[in-house]
Amino acid sequence: MKKHIPNILTMFRVLLVPVFLWIVYISRLQDYQIWATAIFIVASITDYFDGMLARKFNVISNFGKIMDPLADKLLVISALAALFNPMGYIGLTVVLVIAAREIGITILRDHYIKKKIYIAANNWGKVKTVSQMVGIIAVLIYASVLHYFQLEASEVIKLIIRIYFWITAAITVFSGMNYIIVKKSKKN
Repeated sequence: MKKHIPNILTMFRVLLVPVFLWIVYISRLQDYQIWATAIFIVASITDYFDGMLARKFNVISNFGKIMDPLADKLLVISALAALFNPMGYIGLTVVLVIAAREIGITILRDHYIKKKIYIAANNWGKVKTVSQMVGIIAVLIYASVLHYFQLEASEVIKLIIRIYFWITAAITVFSGMNYIIVKKSKKN
């Protein structure tokens, strides 16, 4: 049973993505920011625990190899979309740059796997993930606090958030270079 817990947590995270999207775009909940924040944090915690437990139980499955990164990308892209619209904290270009990198590298990674080329995640990938998750959680909490106390967002804070996510987008793109450089070196 223990060996299935990481995959169960991954599937739970996948199921939380449509819940997150429903809360943000459809629900009409007055406190949608607070609920969306809670859902995103719970999903992020499951990401931490499924990886930790998979390593602890020494469980690596093909399902986990595919679904864990897919769940992460779905969650991050959904949250970034929410930070763009309806929340208005980041620009569409940042969302598109990060989404394009995530989708492109996922396709490239799948291509490599089919050719039996395995590329380990490097430190830039970890920095990318941390910068995305920390930024999203911080902005969701900020939006929740503002909503709860019925305050308006500071223009200075909005600018800081935009700059932070442009830096995160740059890190995201840079971290993908690992896969492109490896591709070129594997052909030579």
